[in-house]
Formats: sequence, C-alpha cells, structure tokens
Amino acid sequence: MQTTRRSLLKAFGALPVVLGGTPLAALAQSEATAVPAEVPPILFVHGNGDHAALWIAQIWRMESNGVARGRLAALNFTDPLARSDDGAAQDHRSSTNDQRRELAAAIADLKRRTGAAKVALVASSRGGNAVRNVIKNGGAADVSHAVLCGTPNHGVYAWDSDLRNEFNGKGPFLSGLNAGDSEVTPGVAFLTLRSDGMDKYAQADGRFVGKPGTPTGVTAVGPELKGATNLVLGALDHRETAFHPRAFREIYKFIAGREPERIAIAPEVAVQLSGLVTATPGGVPTNRPVADARVEVYRVDPDSGKRIGAALFDGRSGPDGRWGPVDTQPPWPLEFVLTQPGEMTTHIYRSPFPRSSDVVHLRATKPAAKPQDGTGAVVMLSRPRGYFGLPRDIVILDGKQPTDVKPGVPTDSVTTAIVPSGEVGRAVIGLFNEERIVARAWPLAENRITVAELTY
Repeated sequence: MQTTRRSLLKAFGALPVVLGGTPLAALAQSEATAVPAEVPPILFVHGNGDHAALWIAQIWRMESNGVARGRLAALNFTDPLARSDDGAAQDHRSSTNDQRRELAAAIADLKRRTGAAKVALVASSRGGNAVRNVIKNGGAADVSHAVLCGTPNHGVYAWDSDLRNEFNGKGPFLSGLNAGDSEVTPGVAFLTLRSDGMDKYAQADGRFVGKPGTPTGVTAVGPELKGATNLVLGALDHRETAFHPRAFREIYKFIAGREPERIAIAPEVAVQLSGLVTATPGGVPTNRPVADARVEVYRVDPDSGKRIGAALFDGRSGPDGRWGPVDTQPPWPLEFVLTQPGEMTTHIYRSPFPRSSDVVHLRATKPAAKPQDGTGAVVMLSRPRGYFGLPRDIVILDGKQPTDVKPGVPTDSVTTAIVPSGEVGRAVIGLFNEERIVARAWPLAENRITVAELTY
C-alpha cells in the first residue's frame, strides 16, 4: 500500500468489525460522526475463498463515520471457493446459484433486522458476481446500491474453451449478466472500482491463469460495466480495490451521497472480540464451522512477542463454530492460538485492535511447501486484505526482503521465513510498510506454525 503505516495505524487503529449481530462494546460517540437515517443498511460480500473478516477495517470506518453497528453486516458464504465447472458438483465449492441463494437470504435477514425497505451491497471480486446475479434475477427491489470492487465483470479471461467456468467472460454465466445495451439493472445504482493495471485478474496476458503468452481477451477495464459509475483507483492491487482507504472513500461517498468525515478509525475505550473457527477440509478454505476447537488469546509484548500474564481467553468453539467473547484494550497486540484435531496448532499474531468485532475469524494454517530438513520453525507473514507489491511496498520478514514475493503486478499475499532448529522460540519481526508485527517462532516438531497476520 502507498499510504504510510503511521497514518494507517492512526487512521485504523486495529481490527474488529460487526456481522450485524448483537452489539459489542459501545461506539466512541465523541469520535464518530452522526449519520442521518437515510443511509441504507450495508451488507459486505467477500470474494473467492474468503470470509467476512476481510471487511473488518472498512466496517470500522463506516462506524467511525456514524453508521450504526446494527446496520452493518458481513456475509460468510458457506463454501466460498468457486467450482472449476459451475454446473458440476464439487466438494466444498459453490456454484453461482449457491451463492445467489445465500446472498438473497442474507439480504432478507438484514432487511428484517433493520426494518429497511432496501439495503446497499458492497462486494469484493467474486462477491460481485453474486450481487449481480441476485439483482438481475428478482432481487433488484431489495437493493439501493451495488458497489463492485475488482469484480471480473467481463471475466478473468474470455476464451472459447472452459465455457462453464464462472470466470470465463464468454461463458453462459457472465454472458447472461452482460447481455443487452446496459450491463446494469435499472432501479439500482451501480459503482465499479478498479485498478489501473495492477489487478492480477484484469490482465491482457494469461500468465496469472497459468497460460503465459496467451491473450486473455480482457484488460484492466474488465471490471467496468456499461451503465455504471466506473472509477479507477490508481495502482492498487486486486484486493485493495475493496479494502484500501481509497476504496472506502468512494464506497462511502457513493452510498451516503457525501464525503466521509474521516478515513481514520475512531478507537473505542472498551474492545470486545469474538468470531468463528472455520474448516479447511482437504486444504479447501470454507466457512463451515468447527466445533470444540480450543482458542486461546494472549496479550503480548510489542517488541518481543512474549506473552504478558495469563490468557485473556481460553475456551472452546461452540456447535456453531463461534468462540469468545474476550475483552481487550486498543493498545495491546495479541496472540491467538487455535488448536483442533487433524490440524497444526496455529499461533496467529495480530496488531492491536482499536474497535470491537464479532468477525475475528480463525482458520488453521499449514506451510505452503514441505519444510526442509533442519527446519525448526515456520513463520508466515500474511496480508489477507491485499497483496505484497515489490518494489511498491516495503516487505521485510526476519530481517530480509522475501525472495518468494514476485515483483511487478502484486500476486502474493503470504511470505514465509524458515527458522533453523537451533533458533526456535526467538522473536521474528514482520514489516509491511509501517505495520510491524513481532511473532515468536514456535517449534515445527510440536506440529505448530506461526502466522503474523497484517491488518492493512
């Protein structure tokens, strides 16, 4: 990201959000701006393989501009990963019809809870496919605004082969959505946000879909729609078109009809966190709940990553996969420990959380590649809400610029450091621009892995 970490931390604090459920800690009214009731409830829709927690900072920013927490919701698709063939069943993956049904149900639930006649939808990537599908097929009367962030509206590629893939611009799904003189549905205000050449899923060359040198048939303008307001955010990556502060400004302005009062996240005095534990059967990311997983939360020292005192929380996820709540304070960096049968014990280190959230979702992690002999610990630096761009960004893990992050168009959201067996237990520092996380190298021999998860 091109914004400095200092301004980001001042702006965003740390992480929580709201799924639109039971209110958590009280909003810092002195720091937030009152918003008239005409701003519709907003439902945030995640992308391929993702979950609601990716919207955490954008929901905080909405709250910080006076949008009531109960009027904000973020959907978890049960099986967020697309099928390779939209018409053929595939374990733990969803079809376009699956996503349409789940999104329609979430819209109805938000309308019921708020009493609103219509809701605004904000979607990242694949989530925009579901939004367009719902609106075009009977849901337009329920939606006031549709904001599509980096959605491949004309495909990741447009080929005569592989036509049943959801992301093929020549396939029946996208061809159907794009049919006619206008590509939007009357009665709904549409906004598209796209990158100026740095979105890996809007490229003329097929190198990012495994076919280098083959024209994709799409370009950087692929996310635009005829009949929509189409905005270019600059050299942001695919995920940043939804989660960057620049994206927030345009999302808020389009829905509220005016500029936001602030981009910075207003901190709360009391912070309460909770979330879901979700499963990865066969390595496939899902939002299916994991019951009886152990979750521990510790306050850690910002310079060493060592635990300070006893656990703030030590409990089990319920039958619905939910864990928590835990009370914390805005200045405290945290370590989350997730333990469940059949998975590596995952130690997740996070920057301080400035506001409450009930979408602090946890998934077990494993190394991207089989560790070599002599590996004492594996430490991953993860950026769920964007990619690492070199030389655009400063990325340093354990004192070195990573060699597993490709330069140019940002494509990698995880980088890994290997700690030798004689150095297990030491601190490992991850830097992304000015965001800094200090983690501990937990022993691989005990089936443990360390993740330093970035917020911005």
